[in-house]
Amino acid sequence: MQYVSRAPGAALAPFVRHLGYAEGVAGDGRERALPTGVPQLLVNLAEDRFRVYDGAGDPKAAEFVGGAALSGPQSGARVIDTADQRETVWVAFRPGGAAAFFAGPADRTSERLVDLDALWGGHAGADLRERLAAAPTPRAKLDVVETALVSRAVRPLRADPGLEFAVGELHRGRPVAQVAERCGLTGRAFTRRFTDNVGLTPKRFARVRRFQRALAAIPHDRPVDWADIAHRTGYFDQAHFVKEFRAFTGLVPSAYRPRSATTRNHVPLC
Repeated sequence: MQYVSRAPGAALAPFVRHLGYAEGVAGDGRERALPTGVPQLLVNLAEDRFRVYDGAGDPKAAEFVGGAALSGPQSGARVIDTADQRETVWVAFRPGGAAAFFAGPADRTSERLVDLDALWGGHAGADLRERLAAAPTPRAKLDVVETALVSRAVRPLRADPGLEFAVGELHRGRPVAQVAERCGLTGRAFTRRFTDNVGLTPKRFARVRRFQRALAAIPHDRPVDWADIAHRTGYFDQAHFVKEFRAFTGLVPSAYRPRSATTRNHVPLC
C-alpha cells in the first residue's frame, strides 16, 4: 500500500491538520469508522461514489454520493466499505477549519457525507476529482487539492484565536460552562458560535474528544486496565465509560479490536 501525508502550507495551516493520499486497500471488507468530531474532505479516485451503511448488518448501502465529498463532523460510528479506499485523497481539517471553505453553518453537514457539487455548486466536485486523477504523482495530487481549497475560501484565511482556545480547552476536558465564561460569552451565545464553526455543540464535541483521549490511552501490547483508562481520561467511573464507549462505537470496550495499533478509528466488522 502506498501512503503519502504532509502538512499544508502556511495559508492553510490554521485550518488543516494534514493532506493525504493512499493507494491500495487498507482493510478487508466493512469497518466501523469511529467518530473524531472533525470533518474531512474525501475524494475517491477509484470509483465515483462512496458507500455508507446505516448499520453493521445492512445488506445494501444506505447512501450514495459522488466521488468527492465532505464528511461532516461525526459523533457516532459510520459503517464504511474499505473497497472505497483503493485510491483516495483526503484533507483532514482542524476542528472548525472547514468553515473557512464552505458557506453556511457547519452543523448543516454534521453526521453526513455531502457531495461537493452540492456545497460548491455546479460540477466543482467532479472537476476536482478529474484534476486529481490527472495529476501524475501523489504529491502533485496533494498540491492540486491544496490549491483548490485556497481558491474556495469563503472568508479571509486568518486564524480565530477565540475558537482555537475553546477547542483546545474542550479537548483537554475543561467544563463547557467554564470555557464559555473564559471566552466572555453567555452559554447560549458560546454554543451557537461554536456549533456554527465546528459543526457539533460544545458538549457533544467535548464528549467525542474525551472518547478520543480514551482510545489513545488504550495499550496495544499489554492487557488493558479499563478502570484506569476511565479514571485518567475524565469519566465519572467505569460504568460511565462503558456507556459512552458503547454510544460512540456500538461496542463494549472489551470487544474493541482496531484495524491496527496505528489505525485506532477503524474497526473491522468481522
